[in-house]
Amino acid sequence: MSAVTQRAGWSRLPLRAAAFVVLTCATILGVSAWREWAARDAVLRGAETEMANVARSLTQHAEDSLDLLDSGVVGVVSRLEMDGTGPATIAKLRILLETRKKAIERIHSLAITDDQGNWLTLPGTIDSTLSDDAFFRYHQLSPKREPHVGRPVKSLVDGEWVVTLSRRFNKPDGSFGGVVLATISSNYLSHFYEQFEIGRNSSVALTHGDGLIVARNPSNDKFVGRSVADKPLFRDASLQRPGGAYYFTSPLDGAERVSFFKRSSRYPLVLLATVDKDELLAPWRAAAISRMLFVLALVMLIAIIGAVLVRHLQRGQRMAAALVEKEAHFRLLAEGSSDMVTRIGLDERLRYVSPSSVRVVGWRANQLIGTPALAGIHADDRPQVQAIVDAMKRGESEEARITYRNVHREKSEIWLESTLRVTRKVNGDVDGVVAISRDITEQKELETRLEMLAIEDSLTGLANRRRFDERLSEEWTRAYRDRSSLALLMIDVDHFKAYNDEYGHPAGDACLRLVAQVIAAETQRSGDLAARYGGEEFAMLLPNTDAAGCARIGDRIRRAIREAGLVHTSNRAYGCITASLGGAACRPVLERTAGVASLVEAADQALYAAKQAGRNRLMMSGEAASLMLKASGQ
Repeated sequence: MSAVTQRAGWSRLPLRAAAFVVLTCATILGVSAWREWAARDAVLRGAETEMANVARSLTQHAEDSLDLLDSGVVGVVSRLEMDGTGPATIAKLRILLETRKKAIERIHSLAITDDQGNWLTLPGTIDSTLSDDAFFRYHQLSPKREPHVGRPVKSLVDGEWVVTLSRRFNKPDGSFGGVVLATISSNYLSHFYEQFEIGRNSSVALTHGDGLIVARNPSNDKFVGRSVADKPLFRDASLQRPGGAYYFTSPLDGAERVSFFKRSSRYPLVLLATVDKDELLAPWRAAAISRMLFVLALVMLIAIIGAVLVRHLQRGQRMAAALVEKEAHFRLLAEGSSDMVTRIGLDERLRYVSPSSVRVVGWRANQLIGTPALAGIHADDRPQVQAIVDAMKRGESEEARITYRNVHREKSEIWLESTLRVTRKVNGDVDGVVAISRDITEQKELETRLEMLAIEDSLTGLANRRRFDERLSEEWTRAYRDRSSLALLMIDVDHFKAYNDEYGHPAGDACLRLVAQVIAAETQRSGDLAARYGGEEFAMLLPNTDAAGCARIGDRIRRAIREAGLVHTSNRAYGCITASLGGAACRPVLERTAGVASLVEAADQALYAAKQAGRNRLMMSGEAASLMLKASGQ
């Protein structure tokens, strides 16, 4: 790039930064507006769900109420068709209907008419007939026997609006005999709807299938009997489905409403539950205004920061020339360093490698330049290194130090420690990473060896006493937390001092290694731990193991040690190496006053009991306690 072109790019940089700030502010405003609109939609969807639940519940209530009326009507129809309409029958039915009306609050009235529409039973004295009423004419002309739900009418008894449910009954010859009528008061339904508090300006309306309002809460007396048949809910073909959300401006009070309608599948009824849209959105609107004011303040802050940033970029242009000179100094230092210095480009390929690469990884610099920078890293360590490099490329981290395994040209594998640092262009953009790497293989091997010496018994290869104590404490805490059991086996080689005296210490060491191998073979789970407890005594920690499981494992170890057949003439009872074992198991959560020492003590006492009982045997702590009680005469 020529100096003229570079200077032109530098001069456009502040303009690009200003454009970025503007774009960021516009994006924040756009995203915020979109989120607020999504929040508004969520409020409306939640209201739709709530209205749907109310509509379904109240539709079910209306159907249940009509079913209750119909059950009484069916019984009266059956009695009339069996016993006729004689005075005695009517008198009995009048008493029955009065009793039922008093017992069931939702029943407004129950009555019977003859085939001419004359009242056979009705409270009070009414001179008119029902021969012109719609429900009477329906039954008079139709032979159908199912219940008929009529339009809301004013009761002849007290002038109250009611919904009618009626059935036809026949004379013995099958001709029309009259009608049994039951009604529900509109006021009863309205009062029932008051129980549902769905909003300060909400409403619930039950309408007949032809659009007449049956009941409404609030203002039932004002709206009952009015027709809304000319409204979209009854005229729009897209709304003639069983139920759904419905947004409309109420023709009754002029309020814009969010609602859900439900058509009864059994009766000509439509239930409409609504809530005032303005009231519903008022909390969201107040919160949205607050949030948008905050966003505007944030955008203004970003704009101010952006202006400051542009000024800093202009200052940075004056510093860019100095960076070119610094790169020359970098190369000079890298060439003389004993550590391997590499430069990694944004494509993660090596752009520069110092001559010391031959000493560190076995390859010359010209063999490595252009190759992937992470190619030689061990597969298990590569994701960690890759994550650090990615973060530095994104500018999230300026410097990092990491240790990893790497392939060597002549050796199988080495450990490297690398210090990485971001490099930037004159405009501040990241253009790569510089890594300074050194071979720390000997140091890692020494650390590993020291770690093993700290927790491993050098003679047997089992865990040492220190490791055992640490794991016992950890497993006790875990068993207490998980409410699980914990078992411990203590194992002691019988007459081992005599064995050492007779065969010598090298043979004694070989004997301990053999016993250790037998015990280690039984550590079949990752949580099990075999340890050399001290001298010829071993311990085996068994998490999630009860006394029975502990005894099984201990007995296998005992038999395996004896079956190894290692000659021991001083062990006169058996003639070979044997071991005595003491086992104990407990549930730490039930041993609140005890600690880890109680488990070790119990296993030790069991081991002592096993030796006292003749050796070459396993004794569990419970069994040992019983023997001690017998020995003391208790």
